[in-house]
Amino acid sequence: MSSQSSSITAGTAKTAPIHRSGVFAAALVALSLVLAGCSGMSSTEQRTLSGGAIGAGVGAAGTALTGGCVACGAAIGGAVGAGAGYLYDKHEKSKH
Repeated sequence: MSSQSSSITAGTAKTAPIHRSGVFAAALVALSLVLAGCSGMSSTEQRTLSGGAIGAGVGAAGTALTGGCVACGAAIGGAVGAGAGYLYDKHEKSKH
């Protein structure tokens, strides 16, 4: 009976990294689609959206690697990235 328990645990451990890599791949695909749609936007919109998308991807990947809540990491990373993109745009415009 303990050998069955070990095989189930081993099988579960093997599927967890596959799920995490799937989340990471989905985040990368979403990021590329978002960045491709930026052509008709102002520089502020582009930088804010790009920052948000990059932040969401990094947040999702980071929490997937550390075993945390992937959706929470993506949401927090997206918010921080969008804010950073907006502030970067304002900084760049103030230099001119």
